[in-house]
Amino acid sequence: MSKEEIEKRAAYARELFKQGYNCSQAVVGACADAFGMTDQALAFRMAASFGGGIGRMRQTCGAACGMFLLEGLRSGSDQPDREAKMKNYSRVQALAEEFKAQNGALNCAELLAMGKRPCAEMVADAVRTVLREI
Repeated sequence: MSKEEIEKRAAYARELFKQGYNCSQAVVGACADAFGMTDQALAFRMAASFGGGIGRMRQTCGAACGMFLLEGLRSGSDQPDREAKMKNYSRVQALAEEFKAQNGALNCAELLAMGKRPCAEMVADAVRTVLREI
């Protein structure tokens, strides 16, 4: 995917967040079609519980959870395949490390306490990160 297309989707995710979608919904809603999910309403519903650090519990950042959901569409298996599961887990761990390196933390409460970036920017960063390898 071109850098221009990635930036367009990052801007779209930021706009979705500003419209009231949660952080996870914004990431997944802006990118699901690039991973083969063409029903945006389903994508929004699938990601709904992960906003605010998973159900607003301020745990794992919802934008990061959105990346992980999308990675499941990319490398997840629909079979009980241990090798495929390990490949997916490895990809999720790499995405988590990249997100932490960019933002300073993976935990929502820690990110909010830093005050470095508004959530809309983390949503855009998550989109850039997950789309980089498409």
